[in-house]
Amino acid sequence: MHVLPYWRLSGYYFFYFAFIGAFSPYFGLYLQSLNFSAWDIGLLMSQMQLMRMFGPNLWGWLADRYGHRTGIIRLAGVIALAGFSAFFWLDRLPGMLLAMALLAFFWSAALPLVEMLTFDHLREERNRYSRIRLWGSVGFIVTVMGAGALLDRVAPSGVLWVCWGILLGILACALVLPETPASPPQREAPPIMAILRQPRVAALMAACFAMSAAHGAFYVFYSIHLAANGYSRTAVGLLWSLGVLAEIGVFLAMGRLARRYSLRAILLACFAAAVLRFLLMGWGVASVGAMVFVQLLHGLTFGAYHASAISAVHAWFPGRAQGRGQALYSSLSFGAGGLLGALISGQTWDDWGAGWTFTLAALFGLLGFLLVWGWVREPADARPADGKDADPVR
Repeated sequence: MHVLPYWRLSGYYFFYFAFIGAFSPYFGLYLQSLNFSAWDIGLLMSQMQLMRMFGPNLWGWLADRYGHRTGIIRLAGVIALAGFSAFFWLDRLPGMLLAMALLAFFWSAALPLVEMLTFDHLREERNRYSRIRLWGSVGFIVTVMGAGALLDRVAPSGVLWVCWGILLGILACALVLPETPASPPQREAPPIMAILRQPRVAALMAACFAMSAAHGAFYVFYSIHLAANGYSRTAVGLLWSLGVLAEIGVFLAMGRLARRYSLRAILLACFAAAVLRFLLMGWGVASVGAMVFVQLLHGLTFGAYHASAISAVHAWFPGRAQGRGQALYSSLSFGAGGLLGALISGQTWDDWGAGWTFTLAALFGLLGFLLVWGWVREPADARPADGKDADPVR
């Protein structure tokens, strides 16, 4: 009888998103302390998105063709840790770009494969996905609050030690992740391009691209935006944590939401929330109440959105297309979309200011809303990953 390795999978998600909890809010502040310009910071941070365009597709193809997913995940953990270690000695743009690219190329390889591994271990219990994934949100909260409090007391370079320790934790968890037991041979999948030509698939991928582009300014400049308006590092950490608490609440509620609402309805709500969220983020920063509401909307703009999108990808890319489907979702959305958002925000931040930069982010959210409204119109939509029927098209 197959026993779900709940805590080993949950532990990996915990450390993986704990790294994001330290890196995304505070590494930009560290770069700012080294006197990098807004464009340089955007360029460096965008390497995480740039490498997501290439890394997941290569690793997904290798996993689909040869298997050995856990071997790739462990290799990624080793080289990501080595790449990040270089930051202890670097403080110039060329070297930091190279180290960031190395870190991002291997770090981005792991999550799509872990998502595949998790769904394969869950088998017919896909409704438990959100209960495993929420430990990633817990890891994010623990780190973002702890690092924020720490960095109010130590130099910004303290973030390097926090991130390095978390990457060591990722590697430790990767070493104990079990491969799935042997399963019946997977059915042949249609060619990837044939899947992508389906209107619902193309629209979803384009909408996911837009959602990640909308978040580009948020991940690069939100902490800088708050700090410039008088928020302490601890307050920054609390606001980031509040967003992830909202995300956890949505993950826990996804079962009920998925049974009551269609995939299309949930996605429309998520993109509408993104438009409102980024407008308030740009123009309402002086109000603590507005920033609290902005972070509560993260439950929709990431939590419900991600659970819905990843379940649709799992359903619409069958058989041996699974790895490439998850890789395409990661590379087109978090990769290409996040890269565009980060680079645009780095260009506009000094010239346009925060308000108009986040207004542009809201326009990306509106584009995603229109794509879902117009083309994600299937009579038997996939349900989000915590629904009773997570894969009705099979």
